Formats: sequence, structure tokens, C-alpha cells
Amino acid sequence: MNSDLTSSHYYGRFAPSPTGPLHFGSLVAATASYLDARANQGQWLVRMEDLDKPREVAGAAQDILDTLRSFGFQWDSEIVYQSQRDEIYRQFLTQLISKNLAYPCACTRKTIQALARMGIDGPVYPGFCREGLPANKRPRTWRLRVMDNSVEFEDRVQGRQSQVLSQQVGDFVLKRADGLFAYQLAVVVDDALQGVTHIVRGADLLDSTPRQIYLKQQLGLSIPTYAHIPVATNLHGEKLSKQTRAQPVKLRDSGVVLCRVLRFLGMQPPADLAYGSLTELWGWAIHNWQIQQVPKMRRQITLIPAQNEL
Repeated sequence: MNSDLTSSHYYGRFAPSPTGPLHFGSLVAATASYLDARANQGQWLVRMEDLDKPREVAGAAQDILDTLRSFGFQWDSEIVYQSQRDEIYRQFLTQLISKNLAYPCACTRKTIQALARMGIDGPVYPGFCREGLPANKRPRTWRLRVMDNSVEFEDRVQGRQSQVLSQQVGDFVLKRADGLFAYQLAVVVDDALQGVTHIVRGADLLDSTPRQIYLKQQLGLSIPTYAHIPVATNLHGEKLSKQTRAQPVKLRDSGVVLCRVLRFLGMQPPADLAYGSLTELWGWAIHNWQIQQVPKMRRQITLIPAQNEL
């Protein structure tokens, strides 16, 4: 167990997007967040990040929950669905606008890509609309006004992180041109309202964390502790996802699959546990979990077994 954490105040979460079935990479993230919560006698929540309806696959949310149950996961509160929380996000955006921290932007993605330099996570917004909309232009998005100071935090896996948002990201989008609230706003609001204190997730979101910390600071919200685990990739170094044709995890032989996940996270479960009860396997994993054992890298290749091994 990690003695540096206050167990009575630990709230963790797993927040998948229902764009397809649960694959190995998502199961790794779920397992790491679950073990860290349970090893510290904490609460573990599940939130469905179904904000982007055009990308959602019908039935995927329920399929993900059924898969989690089949692997023995147990969550401690009702599932929260982002698609039902537009009014909440609107209130927080209004708060930022009233403080002149957010402003309307008329720029198209094409314009930005043509004129902006590349940053850590795409084009750095050049600030064309920062001092007001150009004449005869209508707002398309809402952006957060960022400062020139460095945002720093200590990641429990990846170590010290530092990012200057104005140089590496620019003023980022809070509400999109299609009317949907952006991920950065929704995740910050939801983590705060759900009382999340510890976030364990994939390192593909490491570069987004300074944006989220900065946004929390502007809203006066508490900042959780972060741990970013390696992203599972294929042999080409591509993140396992629907786009890279990652196969869904198989519900049969769940102990075998779960042991493979534990080894990915730096643990060495006894071989016989793969064929015993899930209760026994989870008990061993929770007792032996040490986040310090997780490989300190952003990406890690996982050798996907043949279909008859899953």
C-alpha cells in the first residue's frame, strides 16, 4: 500500500469514451486507477465521457460497463454521463466569461493551421481574436485566455512536468464550433464536482494536464494528484484504439488477460492466479500494488496474443 496518501480522502475514477468496445489499452488504464484506489482504501468512480456524440458508437457505453463487471471491477457511485451535463458546463463557461477569462473566437481550423506554428499538441493559437472579434465576423468557438507563466506539477509516474501554455498551446477551446463543450472544460468540471482527488490515466493525456490545472486555477477548484501510466501501443508504436483496429478484450479467460495487464504495469503475478478466481487475483493485485513499479515511459509496446490466447 502507498502510505503517502490519505486513504479516507482518496477518490479515483476511470473515464472511458464510448467510441467502441473496451480494448487492452483501456483495460490497462482502468486496472491502474482501480488498484491505486483500492490499495489506498479509496473510492473508485466510473464516468462515461460521451460528450462527442458524432464519435459515439451505439451500445458502446453499456458494453464497456458489462466488460468491466465481467473482469470484477466494482464502482462506488452511480455512473455519470457527460452528455447529460451541458447546463453545468454552461454555468462554468459563463463564470469564465464574466471574469474576462474566456473570449469568443471567429477563426476556422483551416485559418489557424495555415498561419500558426506547431506546438506540443497541434497548432499554437496565434491569438487573432484575443482583443475582440474582427469586423463582420461571428463567433465560432470560446477560448480560455492563458498567461505566460509556467504550469508545473509532479506526476507520480512520469516525474516533474512543466509547460508554458502561451508558447506550447496558446488560448485553448472551451466550447467548440459545433456547439459541443470541449473535453478540457468538461473533464475539469466533472472531476471537481465528483470530488476526484487522484487521477491515474494514460500518458497520452500528460500534455493536456497543464491546461486542466490552469483551468482549475482560474475557476478556483482544487487540483488533484496525477499519475500517467504508459500507453499501450502496437508494434508500430501506435496507441491501441479503434483507429488502429485494436481488438476488444475477450470476456472468457479474464484471469489470463488481467494477468497480462498486471505484467504491463510492472507487476509479476504468480502464474496459477491466471486460472483461479478473479476475487483471489484482485486480492493479490491490490495487496501488491506499488505505483513506483509502473514503467516510467509514455508508451510501451504490448505484444497482442493470437485470438485463441485472449
